[in-house]
Amino acid sequence: MNTVVQLRNRDLHVQLAQEDRLEDAGRLAPDDRMTCHVHNRWVHQCVSSAAHVNQVTRHRWCRDCKTALTVAVDELTLTVHMSCPSCGDGRSAATRRLERACEASLAYTKGRPALLAG
Repeated sequence: MNTVVQLRNRDLHVQLAQEDRLEDAGRLAPDDRMTCHVHNRWVHQCVSSAAHVNQVTRHRWCRDCKTALTVAVDELTLTVHMSCPSCGDGRSAATRRLERACEASLAYTKGRPALLAG
């Protein structure tokens, strides 16, 4: 097996375990995670899954159109954008936090500093 792939997988599993412990201890909010405990992936890799849509908290949800937001992950600029396919908006504080977590996840996997503050 490729050594780089082995290191990335090990890194993911270490980060998953660390975030699980921090979340269980109340020191990390679930929507600030760079990893997804449901899919066992970096959150930017699976955020487009329906499991990441929440109508109540408005994570990836447009209240006005009552629809899930689409996700665009740009690995060159290390940005993530979510928008409503109907109205083009759908912004919420919860979605912005999810975008920041995805951008931190993406940056981390590319060897760049992963910052969630902001």
